[in-house]
Amino acid sequence: MTILVTGATGFIGRHVLAALTADHHPVLALMRCPAQLQDLRECIDALGGNGTLVRSVAGDLAAPDLGITDALAPITAVIHLGAVFAWGLDPEEARHINVDGAVAVAELAQRHNARLVMISGFMLENQAHLARLGILPDAPERTDWAQVNAQAGAYETSKIEGALRVRAFARRQQMDWVEIQPATVSGHSITGELDPAQPLFTLISNLATGRLSMIPGTPDHWLPLISVDALAATIAAATLADAVPERLLALDPDTPNLAGLLSVIAEALGRKPPKRHIPITVLRALLKVPGLPRLMNTAPESLHFLQPVRFDTTVMAHFREQQGLHWPPVVRSIVASASYWQRLAENARHKTSVRIP
Repeated sequence: MTILVTGATGFIGRHVLAALTADHHPVLALMRCPAQLQDLRECIDALGGNGTLVRSVAGDLAAPDLGITDALAPITAVIHLGAVFAWGLDPEEARHINVDGAVAVAELAQRHNARLVMISGFMLENQAHLARLGILPDAPERTDWAQVNAQAGAYETSKIEGALRVRAFARRQQMDWVEIQPATVSGHSITGELDPAQPLFTLISNLATGRLSMIPGTPDHWLPLISVDALAATIAAATLADAVPERLLALDPDTPNLAGLLSVIAEALGRKPPKRHIPITVLRALLKVPGLPRLMNTAPESLHFLQPVRFDTTVMAHFREQQGLHWPPVVRSIVASASYWQRLAENARHKTSVRIP
């Protein structure tokens, strides 16, 4: 198989490439800067993959026809991980990349008669949340996306719209496809490696630095997690399996509630966890005060991912059993992530304490 991967240089993408190449599958990485291929190969080797099996093709999700000008060899699968992610995104930029770019990737897969592995997000399975936002999952063209954006922010809005439009396209074209819906990504279950852009990294940082003195929400609220190595293995398995369901919710049901999560992190950091709760509505109101989001290191958009809703993971459990996927314990990845953050913080303190003679 030759597998095209968008977002190959990102945190999740690197682990997916390592998982695929460790199993001897060649990968074609869509890269805005193919000159960085050697760096990517070295990273893949360090993660236990085989960097020599990675090639690059110049491309860009923001460009017409993905910016691909070279003729592509036959592709058997396309994994779409690429996206623009940040809080406070410009809505037009977010939609151009996360919606138009996603549809362009689906069209590329369809032209090659390749399996499409679309990476979306777990909130697409929160039907009550979608209804509150006014989203019509089966009729994205009739959804008022500007109104959704005003409530949820450009990142979540564009990711949801992109996934729904790709679903509609894949069904119309009767494609071989699967949508993987990851929970919030925690660090590697062994090394704890965690991208600073991930919400869990911010949560750990806020607890460690004293910014998080109360638990957001109620005892029922949680932040669903999946370790990056479990997610990478799941994406690889879904790419290679003979048959896959339309949607796979990549969410570890053993994730503790938010109070439990913060207790695990606090113990790993040698700190006391918060005990009292603050209602989400109160926290959301506080974050409307100018300057407070920065002071609290918390984006208002991020509160949408803290929910009291539990999810049905039956389909994923069956797929894991069928494929022999053994996810590491989620608590282990949480502890490893906290330890990783602590090592980064200690290294930063050491660098600032060194005096140049």
